[in-house]
Amino acid sequence: MAGIIKREKIVKDMPHSTILEDLLCLMSKSKYVPLTMEQLLETLELDKKQKRELESVINELLDNGNIVRVKKDRYVLPKDADLVCGVIKFRKSGAAVVIPDEPGEFPTLEVEPWDSGVALHEDRVLARVKKNYQSRKKRQRGGSDENVYAKVVRILKRTHRPITGTLKKNRDIYFVIPDDPRIVQDVLVSNPKASGISPLPKLDEKVVVRLLEWEHRHLNPFGEIISVLGATHSPKAEFDAILHKFNLDTTFPTHVLEETERISQKVRPEDLAHRLDCRNLFTMTIDPDDAKDFDDALSVEHLPKGDMRVGIHIADVSSYVKPGSALDKEAMRRGNSTYLVGTVIPMLPHALSNGICSLVEAEDRLTKCVFITFNKEGRIKETAFANTVIRSNKRLTYKQAYAFMTKDSLEAIRNLPMPKAYQTGSTGRNLRDLDDDELLTLQRNIKDLWNVAAHLRRARMKAGSLELDMPEVKIYVDEEGYADRVERVENDESHQLIEEFMLMANECVAKAIYDAKMPLISRVHDEPDPEKLAELGETLLAHNIPCGNLNKRKSITKLLEEAKKHPQGYSIKIQFLRSLKQACYRASADGHYGLHKEHYTHFTSPIRRYSDLVVHRVFDAYLKNKRIATALTIETRKYNLGELESMAQHLSITEQNSTEAERESVKVKLLEFFERENQKAVKTPFRAIVTDVRNHGMFVELSDSLAFGFIKISSLKDDLYRLESDGLAIVGRKTRKRFEVGQEIKVIVTKVDRFQRQMDFLVHDEGSVLQKKQPSRSVPSPKKGGNKRNRGRRAPKA
Repeated sequence: MAGIIKREKIVKDMPHSTILEDLLCLMSKSKYVPLTMEQLLETLELDKKQKRELESVINELLDNGNIVRVKKDRYVLPKDADLVCGVIKFRKSGAAVVIPDEPGEFPTLEVEPWDSGVALHEDRVLARVKKNYQSRKKRQRGGSDENVYAKVVRILKRTHRPITGTLKKNRDIYFVIPDDPRIVQDVLVSNPKASGISPLPKLDEKVVVRLLEWEHRHLNPFGEIISVLGATHSPKAEFDAILHKFNLDTTFPTHVLEETERISQKVRPEDLAHRLDCRNLFTMTIDPDDAKDFDDALSVEHLPKGDMRVGIHIADVSSYVKPGSALDKEAMRRGNSTYLVGTVIPMLPHALSNGICSLVEAEDRLTKCVFITFNKEGRIKETAFANTVIRSNKRLTYKQAYAFMTKDSLEAIRNLPMPKAYQTGSTGRNLRDLDDDELLTLQRNIKDLWNVAAHLRRARMKAGSLELDMPEVKIYVDEEGYADRVERVENDESHQLIEEFMLMANECVAKAIYDAKMPLISRVHDEPDPEKLAELGETLLAHNIPCGNLNKRKSITKLLEEAKKHPQGYSIKIQFLRSLKQACYRASADGHYGLHKEHYTHFTSPIRRYSDLVVHRVFDAYLKNKRIATALTIETRKYNLGELESMAQHLSITEQNSTEAERESVKVKLLEFFERENQKAVKTPFRAIVTDVRNHGMFVELSDSLAFGFIKISSLKDDLYRLESDGLAIVGRKTRKRFEVGQEIKVIVTKVDRFQRQMDFLVHDEGSVLQKKQPSRSVPSPKKGGNKRNRGRRAPKA
């Protein structure tokens, strides 16, 4: 079935569909043997005039890896020649894994370092499956090897991303050490003086390199320096490196800004025509302390018989960003906002994202609303939709909302620390400025909202939704941009309150538009691969974590419940998430596995996601067709299915790009934070959990920052430690002191390797004051000269 779907997609995306279909049909037959171009021409009964058309089809299929050339210009499907097309992802060791375009028999293929050819991280490659092959380590140990191995035979498509790294010199050879440790080859460059760029690159500066053609694996790749970012590991250079690596723009084109300037920063009387006026409803926003764009608000109405109507109001960005406009095209190109540590790369200019579209306190704002009426038991009685205008009564932070939910004393609430954002006076009144009646109204409405949200959450979990909420790390930077403080942000009840109403709004809109048989971009999460779940189960059992049959949803929900109480709960969830498929956008309602919902879309964040903006336009067309609420004068945009599918694919790619950039930013800043910590005269001890033990040491996860590191067994000076036979603990021979998986310990940082992105720790001795060790002043040299990042790697060759 997968092969049929694949072929239909190829036919849809390529010209010459008749010849293409006949060609693929021929090659799919069980008795097909590889044929030459002339033989294919004859077999398909094509005349000489169609030869050029056949050649064009074959060349396109070859470029895409859909067919391969074998045996002296004969053509065949990759699977028939034991070949697989896919994306290669490297590890720091130089080994890699190929993720096939179509998993089929092989979900993943291992690639030994010497079999990766001239592939680089995330290239699309053609690889040959090495049947009956055992890795070198397994052969040496005399064991069996369950992994399937492959060898890269061709690069189908380079990632074409610029490489950022640090400029170094060894004798007369200049080279760049890539920032990404998964690019294991250093890149040779010409003498910077001949680069022609200004300012001239200097040694130990971070530079951007354009990779040139790389044809021989035994030689290092060659590139040219195209930009200088500044001193390596300085905040600005690291930030600019992320921008270059992920192709992110901090500025908007002039014509987009000019169009933005023509948009009024106040809601005008003519904007209110044919809208439901909700400015008299009690409305509030709840967001993080430092949030500046508020795209959702909740209103509360208490009705007769104990019923309550909740309005989920979402910023009406579609009223300002018109289809086909410069703003619209730029927003679609970006796809979404990207949240890096200390800053945001917005999808829309600040005049919109932080201005007229942001639901700030005490200002009229245009919104789209889902009204849900609940009975006194918290069950849904009625759902309605409308375009509205609101005026937020209060902007609250999550911490303030949580205080209203958990504290009874108004004085304790009033005296909560004031967020810095309030000190600017731009986000509304502080709680200290509110009288008792205003505080009581806030408290009552928040508690009423939580009672409903808690019921929704219980019902959702009972129905089979998976609790995949992960604790997050908030990194604060100082005025110079250096990581200054790290806080763990828990998904407490204040977060869950907002989450439940947003999930409900997304589902209600998706189901209504689906029932109306209108095209829509859905948020899709496919079923996981059973083999990956089985592998996860084996891994967990090896660590004495019972999990049952993970192909059954009940076993998964039980595992996630146990993870809450387990010392390694975060690691367990991370491993589980890695076994799942990634959620994406699609123009078909294929369901959401994680949420266990048949219909789901993204509707609630149009300031930061283009998918939501598209859904808003479909929502307008839905309202107009159904004549719900009021008649509309807003221009609507009708999308066809093919257009939405193409858009969904683009938005899935931009989302993944932003996600990787955000993770990169967090990694860089955590390393920066611990590097500064390592330079302190008296080091701070951190709580940590032992996540794994090996015969050479143990891996730890820090409880507050969620950072990972390693403790060498040689650093444990009080005894001689050995790994126990079950592989779950290391034990001192004399003292019998144990360090076992799941154990909580205190550690201090001793080494930070910014190039390899690794940290070493020591077990903290409570009775001692740990003084800073004087750093070594030795200068690393490339490759064989002792640069630890390059240990075991071939030295650069000109």
